[in-house]
Amino acid sequence: MRLASGWKAALFAFAVVCSAAAAAAAPASERIDELVKTRCSTCHGPTGQSSNADFPKLAGQNADYLVRQMFNFKTRARKSTEMEKEMAGLTGNDIEDLANYFSRQQLVPVARQDKALTETGRNFYMTGSPERGISACAVCHGDMARGARLLPRVAGQHARYLAIQLRRFADQSRTTDQMLMHSTASKMTEEEIWAVSYFLSGYD
Repeated sequence: MRLASGWKAALFAFAVVCSAAAAAAAPASERIDELVKTRCSTCHGPTGQSSNADFPKLAGQNADYLVRQMFNFKTRARKSTEMEKEMAGLTGNDIEDLANYFSRQQLVPVARQDKALTETGRNFYMTGSPERGISACAVCHGDMARGARLLPRVAGQHARYLAIQLRRFADQSRTTDQMLMHSTASKMTEEEIWAVSYFLSGYD
């Protein structure tokens, strides 16, 4: 009898804890839904699958990388009038929750049409150009281009967006990331920038 009562008490306590957790999660989920709708979806889409190649896809991106970039925009270490405005008023918890939300979404790469350009981009990504002092992109971003904790996933990203960022690294108008990107991008030709960007846009 006492044993049965003990089990009932334990189950009741477990149910109370679960209910409390669910109640706490609901407002947090509603908060993220509202933030995505009002601050993110216009440019990046409701699930981070941006349809405008001027804006990056956030779906499937590494969460810690997203957190760092959002804080960079918030503190103006990385320049963007639009992003500074959207980051205003966000708490650290908001930023982490948004990063986790987008990192869980599925990224959909585009279908590549130009096989020759794809192969040129693949070769450059995997080998670089050692004779010109350009390391393979895969050294940092990985063979599958998924990046690492604080390095971005570039697989499946918009080709236009990637090319824009490489040009900004080359002229150092983007300054918040590792100096290696400045050195690497500045040595790349326009043809190489576009080829590797095109390859990555369809890589999964």
